[in-house]
Formats: sequence, C-alpha cells, structure tokens
Amino acid sequence: MRRITLMQYLIEQERQTGWINADLRLLIETVSRACKAISIAIGKGELAGILGSAGSENVQGEAQKKLDVISNEILLEANEWGGHLAAMASEEMDYPHQIPHRFPRGEYLLLFDPLDGSSNIDINMAVGTIFSVLRCPEGVSEPDERAFLQPGTAQVCAGYAVYGPSTLLVLTLGHGVACFTLDRETGSFILTQNEMRIPADTEEFAINASNMRFWEPPVQRYVDELLAGRSGPRGRDFNMRWVAAMVADVHRILIRGGIFMYPRDARDSSKAGKLRLMYEANPMAFIVEQAGGIATNGHARILDIQPTGLHQRVAVILGSKNEVERVTGYHAA
Repeated sequence: MRRITLMQYLIEQERQTGWINADLRLLIETVSRACKAISIAIGKGELAGILGSAGSENVQGEAQKKLDVISNEILLEANEWGGHLAAMASEEMDYPHQIPHRFPRGEYLLLFDPLDGSSNIDINMAVGTIFSVLRCPEGVSEPDERAFLQPGTAQVCAGYAVYGPSTLLVLTLGHGVACFTLDRETGSFILTQNEMRIPADTEEFAINASNMRFWEPPVQRYVDELLAGRSGPRGRDFNMRWVAAMVADVHRILIRGGIFMYPRDARDSSKAGKLRLMYEANPMAFIVEQAGGIATNGHARILDIQPTGLHQRVAVILGSKNEVERVTGYHAA
C-alpha cells in the first residue's frame, strides 16, 4: 500500500485541485512541524521538568501549565519567519503577535490554541493543538485584532493535533477531512484516513455533567432524555464520555459518531459560553461540518457568528447531525 505523507498530500491538492497555493501548503507544513515538536516535549514529561504550573495566568485568567507556555512559544517561533503569515493570535496571548519586521510577511492569519486540555497533562491523558487559518484583509499591512474578526465561514483551512498513544493530525482544506498519523521513526505524518464522515445517528454524548445544575432548560431536557435510556422517551440507551480535552472528545466523534456539548450555563451570565469562538469553536465546527456533522451554539450555526472580540466565548453543540438538530430544536421550542 502506498504511504502518502502530509507533504505529498498537500502537493497533490495544490496541483490537482487548486484548493491551496504554495504559501498555504508551506504554512500547513510548518504548523505540522511545530505539532511534532510539541508532541516530543509532551512525550518527555517529567523527564524534562516541564509538568506542573507555570505560575502565570493567560488572558482569560486561567492558570497556565508549563507546557501551555512552551507549546505557545514553539508555534510562534516556527511560524514567524517563513513569510507566509501577516500575524498570529493565540488563546494564551492578550493581543495578536506581529511578524517581526526583519522577516517577510504573507497573506494569511494563523489562530491557535497551543495546548487544548492542558489540565490533563499531569495525569498523562490525551491533549491537543487546534489551529485555524484566515486570509488577511486586503490593504491591511499591520493586522490588529479587527483583522482577525472574521466569521468561521472565512476559514481557508483548520485542523488539530491529538497527542495520545499516537500523534494524529486532522486537517480540512474545505473539501472533506483527512487524518495523518505521525511515524515516529521517519518523523513524517502519513495519511491514514481520508474523507472522514461522522455518522448521522449516535448513542454517545459528551458533556461535563458536574455543571448540570447550571444548564439552561433545553439542555436539561435533552440530557434527561438521554439518561432515561431505554425506559425513557428515546427508547434506547446512551453512553456518556468526557475526556475534558475538546480535541480528544471531537476526535472520538469523528471516528465513531457522538455529540459534544459545552453549553451556556448560569454560572456567569456575562459569558455566552466557556469555549473560545476563534481558537476552538470555529476550527472544530469547520472540521465537523466538512465531515457531515453539524455545529451550533444552540440557536445558530457557529460558522455564521460574526466575532466581536478576539477572545469571545460561545456555547458549543456539535457532532452527529440528528442529535445536534434535536437539541438545537429544543432551544427554539
């Protein structure tokens, strides 16, 4: 069987379909190399003294792990000099990162969550990196926050890496979803799944049940129905899964179906949700839709939301089509 590397896959997409150009191809390759470096750092764990708290907080006021900071620096340093980017934005930084003037600038904007699920690091559970690429608006030479405030429909590609028993890179160029597995001996990402599809029906759901008392009535109603199982209105049993790392939960859904929910709740009425629109919800919604699933905030398609801030939060309900449509319908009732 022919082994197709990520580089070969991207070159073929450039030559045969025209879905990407050389700059975007090189940008994706650079991000993939950064993900390999993060994977190596995670693999060393306590041997490298990189576990535990960094003693700092990010812009959202959350405690940073050492690997949050390290992963953020790896992505910044890998991408700032290649000439493919106009600017970058990270969940871990208050403001966009400008490309130093000594380096050439490109036409793209890169957004990323450098280490999703970092609270799992110290217990050796799966974590990941999420990224999204936009075009820099025409005529903008010094991109500020406003340049990034584009709806998810404007994404030219998105992807995530999962650092688990194997390191995976999942990617969409807007024409389906492909998965690559890191061959640790050669250092190459190899295509292992193409045209990934999420089943329309499912018997698995992912939600943090400890927040149940804060959920809005539509989510309460939906989860109550699932928990009632065979004796309830759905007439069948459902299993709950929760990894507490969005990349791992979404990847499970891509492989075997399911619904992931991080809904709005009553703990802080000023926040529309927990997850970040630009760094988590938009790229994951893009990937899920390209695999045949649906992604909403309970009321509207996530990709249609017009961002108002770089670190804007949003409710997220995504996954298997029929289940997402059901719970979204409960919000409209």
